[in-house]
Amino acid sequence: MATQTVLADDMVRLRLRKEGGAWLRQRREAAGLSQRELAERVEVGYYTFVSQIEAGRGRIPSERYSIWASALDMDARDFVRRIMAYYEPTTYEILFGDPSKT
Repeated sequence: MATQTVLADDMVRLRLRKEGGAWLRQRREAAGLSQRELAERVEVGYYTFVSQIEAGRGRIPSERYSIWASALDMDARDFVRRIMAYYEPTTYEILFGDPSKT
C-alpha cells in the first residue's frame, strides 16, 4: 500500500512539473523569446536546459527564481507564487490555499 502511495505522489509531481513547464513556455512565448534567448537571459550555458524545464524534466533552482522572473518580465513575487504551485504544491496550499481556486 505504501508503495502505491509513493508512486501516486510521484505521478502527481511529474504531472505538476509538466504543467509548470507548459506555463513557463507560455510565459516565454508571451515575452517574445526563443528558448535560446531565454537561456541567455537566465545565464545558462545551453538552451536545452530551458527545453528540459519546459518539458517537465527539471525545475528551476530556487536561488534563480528572481533571474527567471526578470527574464520573463514578471514581478518576482508573482513568479515565485505561480511556480511554487507546480514545484511545491503542499507549501503553496499552506500559504495561499487551494491553487485550483485562484
